[in-house]
Amino acid sequence: MKYFFLSDGWTVGRVWELGGLWNESAWRRKPDISQINLCVWEKEEKLWLYRVEDAVLMVEVKPTDPAQLDATTQAIGQVVLKRLITADQAIERLCAAQAQTKA
Repeated sequence: MKYFFLSDGWTVGRVWELGGLWNESAWRRKPDISQINLCVWEKEEKLWLYRVEDAVLMVEVKPTDPAQLDATTQAIGQVVLKRLITADQAIERLCAAQAQTKA
């Protein structure tokens, strides 16, 4: 499994696998992407942990409602490609966030 963090108000768009964009006809299903009930707070932003299957290489994320984004975010762009992380990297980030809240 692979993981990524996604902010409230953002959703998964297109998904890439080794051959390019995920093809539901070829795979005969949608990619396995699920939100885990764990989050971290970073710069007053809640980031939820998501799990994806190993076949997924990269995901596109986009705002659920572009009108709610601030001017800075809109200037940068409304679609971001997320690099996936390993389980160990996800655990390290969760532990680091917990240590910061205790400090």
